[in-house]
Order: sequence, then C-alpha cells, then structure tokens
Amino acid sequence: MTMELINILEKTVSSDKNELEAAQQFLEHAASNNHPDFLKALSDVLCHPGNSPVSRMAAGLQLKNQLTSKDESVKQKFQSKWLQLPEEIRSYVKKNILSALGTESLRPSSAAQCVAYVAVTELPHGQWPDLIQMLVGNVINERSTEMEREATLETIGYICQDINSDILEPQSNAILTAIIHGMRKNESSNHVRLAATNALLNSLEFTKANFEKESERNFIMEVVCEATQSVDIQISVAALQCLVKIMTLYYQFMEPYMAQALFPITLEAMKSENDQVALQGIEFWSNVCDEEIDLAIESQEAKNAGQTPEHVSRHYARGALQYLAPVLMQKLTNQEENDDDDDWNPSKSASVCLMLLATCCEDDIVPHVLPFITENIKNSNWRYRDAALMVFSSILGGLESQTIKPLVEQAMPTLIELMYDSSVIVRDTNAWTIGRICEVIPQVAIDPQFLEQLLQALLSQLKEEPRVASNVCWAFTGLSQAAYDAALMDEDEPETYCLSKYFDFIVQSLLETTDRADGGQSNLRAAAYEALMEMIKNSPNDCYKTVQRTTMVILERLNQILNVDSMIAPNDRQKIQDIQSSLCATLQSVLRKVKPEDAQIVSDAIMSALLMMFNSSSGKAGGVQEDALMAVSTLCDLLNEGFIKYMEAFKPFLYMALRNHQDYQVCSVAIGLVGDIARALKLAVIPYCDEIMSMLMQNLSNPEIHRDVKPQVLSVFGDIALSISGEFKKYLEPVLDVLTQVMGLQVEQKDFEMRDYFCVLRESVLEAYTGIVQGLKGPDPNKVHPDIMLLQNHVPLIVKYIVQTAQDPDLSESTMTSCAGLIGDLCAAFGAPLLPYLLEDNIVMPMLTEGKKSQASRTKSTCSWALRAIKTLKQSSQLAPAVNNVAQPPTANNNNNIQFTNNFPNAV
Repeated sequence: MTMELINILEKTVSSDKNELEAAQQFLEHAASNNHPDFLKALSDVLCHPGNSPVSRMAAGLQLKNQLTSKDESVKQKFQSKWLQLPEEIRSYVKKNILSALGTESLRPSSAAQCVAYVAVTELPHGQWPDLIQMLVGNVINERSTEMEREATLETIGYICQDINSDILEPQSNAILTAIIHGMRKNESSNHVRLAATNALLNSLEFTKANFEKESERNFIMEVVCEATQSVDIQISVAALQCLVKIMTLYYQFMEPYMAQALFPITLEAMKSENDQVALQGIEFWSNVCDEEIDLAIESQEAKNAGQTPEHVSRHYARGALQYLAPVLMQKLTNQEENDDDDDWNPSKSASVCLMLLATCCEDDIVPHVLPFITENIKNSNWRYRDAALMVFSSILGGLESQTIKPLVEQAMPTLIELMYDSSVIVRDTNAWTIGRICEVIPQVAIDPQFLEQLLQALLSQLKEEPRVASNVCWAFTGLSQAAYDAALMDEDEPETYCLSKYFDFIVQSLLETTDRADGGQSNLRAAAYEALMEMIKNSPNDCYKTVQRTTMVILERLNQILNVDSMIAPNDRQKIQDIQSSLCATLQSVLRKVKPEDAQIVSDAIMSALLMMFNSSSGKAGGVQEDALMAVSTLCDLLNEGFIKYMEAFKPFLYMALRNHQDYQVCSVAIGLVGDIARALKLAVIPYCDEIMSMLMQNLSNPEIHRDVKPQVLSVFGDIALSISGEFKKYLEPVLDVLTQVMGLQVEQKDFEMRDYFCVLRESVLEAYTGIVQGLKGPDPNKVHPDIMLLQNHVPLIVKYIVQTAQDPDLSESTMTSCAGLIGDLCAAFGAPLLPYLLEDNIVMPMLTEGKKSQASRTKSTCSWALRAIKTLKQSSQLAPAVNNVAQPPTANNNNNIQFTNNFPNAV
C-alpha cells in the first residue's frame, strides 16, 4: 500500500493531465474512505528518508491539506475532524511528522507545515503541551543539523503566524530564545538565519512583555539591526520587515534606537538599488507617519476631553523630513514606461509615503518639495515631469487650505497644458492630479478663470488611452461634486450650477466612453459609469431633461443586453455581467433624481426590464442581483404604495434572494429591500409577511449563513412592525424570544473583532424594539393602542438592556441616539409607570445629558427629546400606578402556520 501511495504521490506533479487527475481522484477517495489510515500512511511516507523527495513533499502537502484551509469554515471542520480522531492515531502521526523535521532535502519543509497545523489545532485545547519546548530544544541543541534547525524555526514561524497570540504568550520567552539563537550573526547558515528572522516577524505580536523590559528589548533590537546588514538580501529584507512591524507595535519604545540605528539603516535601505530592500525602507517611514498621524488624533481627542493622552508623538517624521523627501522624490523618477498597475514598486511606495509625510508634517513639507516641483514640472525628460506631478498631487491632502490654494492656482495653467503632453504617463498622472485637486481644493477647479479650459482638456483626454481616460472619469466625479456643493451654499435644491451649460455634453461623452471597445482596460468602463452616476446625482434642476433622457438610454441599453443574454459566449459572460451591474447601478442613480410623477410613467418598463434580468442567466450572478435589487429598492421608494402592483411578479425573486445563504451580500441586500417594501406598502405588505417572517427566522437560526446578515434581520423586524402595526402581534412572541436571547449574549473584551460585531448587533436590537414599540402603540401620537400592552412584561428587560448599553465606555453616538429614541418611544407608549425603571441606577439620565451636548445634530435632538419626555413623566408620576401592578397582558395571537426555530445565539 505504501509503495502504491508513493507512486500516486509522485504523479501529483506529473505533466500528464490524465495521470494528474487519476492521482487526485485516488487521494480524494483514500481521504474519504479511510481517513485515519490515510493520514497515518501519509505521515509514514513523509518521515522515511529513503523515499523520493517528491513523494515526501507531496505527502506533506496532502497531510497539510487535511488539516487546514484558506476557507475559515472548512478549516474549522478539518480541525474538528482531527480532534475527534483516536488519541493513538494522532500520536502516531505527530511522532512521524516531528521525526521528519530536518530530514527533507527540499525547501521549504513540508514536515514543518504539518507540525505547525497540528499545533494550531491542538494547542488552543491544551493538547501537545510539550511541543514548544521540543521545538526550542531542536534549535538550541548544538548537535542539531542545519536542516533540523531551519525546519524547526520554519515550524515556529508557521505556528506564530496562524495561532491566536494569547495561546503562545505564556511561552513567549522560550520561543524568543530559539528565534534569537537562530538569528545571531555568528550563525553559520543563512538558511537558518532567514527562517529565524521570518519566525520573529510572525511572533512579534505576543512579545510585548519582552519589549517592555529594556535589557531584553535591547538584545532583540541589536539582533534585528545586525540582520538588516546581512549580505544575504533575503535575510536583510526579512529583518527590515521586522523593523517595520516593530515600529507599528512598539513605537513608544523606539526612541533610544532611532538616531543611532533605525534612521541610518532605513535611510540607506530607501536608497538601495534592490527594490525589495528599498520598499521596506520606505514602508518603515510610512508606518512611522501612520503612527504619528494616529497619535496626533488621539492627542487632540484627549485635549478636547480635558485628558492627558496615553502616548505622545516623538515627531520622528518631522525630524527626518529634510533627509527623506529628496530620496523619495528621486525614487519617483525611476518609474517604468510599461509599468503594470498591479506591480508594487519603490516609485509607487514613495508616492504613498510622501502623502503620509504631508499629512503628518503638514505645511513643513512645502520647502522640501517645492523646488523639485518647480524645477522639473517642464523638464524635457518625461520621468522628471511625471515625478514633479506626482510629488505635487501627493502633498495636496496634507496642507492647510491657505497654503495649498495659491499653489494650486499658480499651477493650474501648467496642469491644463500638461493634459496634452506627449507622454501618456505624464497625461495619466496629470489627470489623477486634477482629480486630487477636485477632491482636496475643489473651489480652484471650478474657478471661472480655469473651468472652461479645464473641461476642454478633460473631454479631449476622455477619448485617449484607457489609463488616461479612467483618471479623467475620476476627475469628473470630483468636479461634479464640487460644482454641486458650491451651488448648495446658496439654496437647498440648486436651480443651476457652473456645469449646467456643459452638463448634457459631459453626460453624452461619458455614455460614449462606457461603449468604448477598450472599456475593459484600466477599469475604464466602470470608471465612466461611476462618473456618469455622480454627474446625475449632483445635477441641479435645469439639467433634469438630460436626467430624463439618460434614464431612457440606460433602460434601452438594459433591454438590448438582456435580449442577447442567451447568445453570449461563456468567455464573455463576466464582461456582460459587469455591464449589467453597472447599468443597474446607473439606473438606481438616475431614478433617485427622477420625480415621482415621472417615475410612474416609466416604472412598468423599468420593472419589466429588472424582472427579465432576474430571470436571465447573467441575473443569477451575485453582483448583478445585488445591483438589480438595489434598483428595485430605489423604484419602491419612489412609488410607495404604488409598488404593490409588482409584488406578485417580483416576490419569487425576492424570496430566492432571501434564501441565498451562499452569497450573503445578495441576502443582505434582499433583507434591506424587505424593510424598504414594508415602509412603502405599509398595511398592504401583510399578505406577504408570513413567508417573509418565516424566511427571516430561518436565516437567524442558520449557523452556516454569514453572521453579518443577522443584525440586518433584527432591524427589519422593526421596519415590519412599524409598517403593519397591531398585525405584528402574531409574530411578537417568537421575535421577542430571539431579541431576549441576543440581549443575553456576551463577548470577550479582548476580541476586538467580535466587540465591533456585538456593537452592530446591539444597535440592531434597539432598532427592532423601536419599530415594535412604535408599531404596537399605533400611528396616532395622541392615543396609545391597547396592543402595546402585549409588550408590557418585556419593558423592564428592555430598559435594563438600555442601561447596560449606556454603561459601555466605548458607546458610539449612533448607539446613544438609538437608546435615546427608544427611551422616548417607551415614554410615549407606557407613560409614568415607566419612570422608576429609567431613574434606577442613575445611568440613563447622565447618558442623555451627555448626548444633549453632542455636536451631531441627530444625537443632540434625540437626547433632548428623550429628556423632555422623562421630564413630562416626572410631572405626572404621582398619578400613575407602577408597571408591575398592571394586569397581565393578553397572550399574543399565534393562530398562524409559521414554525420558528430559535438557536440564534449558537448561530452567532
């Protein structure tokens, strides 16, 4: 059996397609037919030095693929499957893969990956406790071979890369000992030093305790800095990567090393002719800027709150600016003529670093870069013209408006002239620069002294190379926003603006650009549609006729592409889907500008086209479905109750999207659309509610569905309740059960990702209750419907949840607003008996008082309203009985055929 397996494994690298497929089928069958024996057999092949290097490598790869996956859900299944294996099987495999470390002749080590992924599975469960000590022993044992030390350090690196850092924190000293031992400059093997340096890179997150101790930190920094000077480029690059990460993680400890080591090392790296070395040098200073920008924000926030910031900026970037700027600008002159947009190189990295330096150092950067721009903007060498433009555009976002405005005004004539430059790269960069100006200092772009010439230049370049035209489209996006914002200063709904007389021609030119045969290059077609959408969105009243015409053009194009959908070749399918998505998104944009009375005229044709799209083969694609659903949403908002005539034809596609658990973005959009439909149709949505509520509950209880879908479902419960008022009582009991379970969920404070998700979930719960309270209370502001008493026994729990939410030190303004809104609604619904719950613990009132001081108008007004409502209750409190003395509410009406399953917390 082993010889047969070896033979099969060797064929996994065969150039013969038939052999390759047969080998893969054999391995898949073996894995499913007898999984434990398959793993044992693979480990046998891997650990035996006499087997061929190819078969051992393939055995390791197959074993690794049974332990992990890039897909998180598949990875969890593999890990669970491994943990369920009998102990003797796991011990057998672990013994084999450990013994294979250092015995392979091929790099990187397959055994290292196998050991690592077993470790990543077992260590969090307290299993294989002696592994780390064994690995450390392999590295520091003088009798260990070079290959053994290298493979062991690779193993440590893989483990550190993929495991939660908290798991390894108690063993950080031992791990760091092994890594530093392998990184020493007296280590004779560069392979070992490289593996150790890569392992350090992956372990830096859980070495905080070591960095906090000066002696240990000094030793680590000494070893890393020495490694940056290695003649082996791979080691040097890996060590520089460590410095980049150390700067991000441990900025506050770096002052003793900056002047003597970090500054000279990274500056020399930036100057290197080797791109990988130069990139890390530039990345180091980009990270310094990132950290100091964040520290400046934190400092300002602390100042506003009358507090002292925990950490302060050391202003390394400002101090190094005079040395960094010349090197970065020189790197910008090294661009390649046929550069691939996807290739990251020192020239592009230097541009980003200059942007960050400008943001970090603000006006201080101007004297260091302005001479270079002035001297080279008209240089005969295109590389220097392009570099001057790139420097200019890179610093725009960081300067104060009084500094930047005269600079841009002075440059505009030259920039317009450069739109006709002989170099396509210069024209491309120049179009991007003008886009940046429209974004950063838009008043100059729409200045009458420049506008007409600028538009002529942009429209001429819209017909040129795709890379240039794509940036021109972006410039139009910014230009339209700038023109509209300027007009909004005078009136709420602008009658006209500075682009009005050019509007029709610009829109027509953009429509022609979307039809270009080379529209697929440089993202041109998508950029043109995006610019078109922005032009329509930011259009004044005197451009409405063009908006109407554009609506019909988009509708006509949609019908044309749907008529040929079935005849499209498979190779063109993706292109057609992209076009359909763009058409739906553009349709959505123009519909937002269409008047409701005009929408009613064309709604039949629009809905007919959208229904045809849902039914087409391309319409099954996730992206197309999303955009088509959002177009339906916009039409629904326009038609309100009039949308009811489309519900019967549309509901199969809505229900299909609600059940689309694999493509959760489609499901999310469909759930949002349910809320739009409920708000639009109001009571007319009732005939569809049973099916919709059943599907929403199924989504909540489905553990396979993406978790981001679930908060949206909770919010939509509120939309439905608000729309159908008392009719919601048939769904009330199961919905309250779900909300109660969700309110009981807890999250680890250290798990920041889950905390963010928990905040979203919490806000959705508040939105659900708000809709339910408003819906059961009834639409009359002066009268409370008796149905509200169905919620009576739940009120203490709701208020308790608000109190818990208010105690969160990281409470966001949006959540505070949701709390305040719900408090106000509860006051209106339940009156004075609510007061004891609100005043208990002295939590709610301080939160509302704090919210009343907010600079956000919505938060301020909502909290003020809630405070007034409580004040009114206080004035009448002596007349009201306590809530808990009121008679028990009637049982919710459950005479319906919907069956709900509530394992939502498990699914979260």
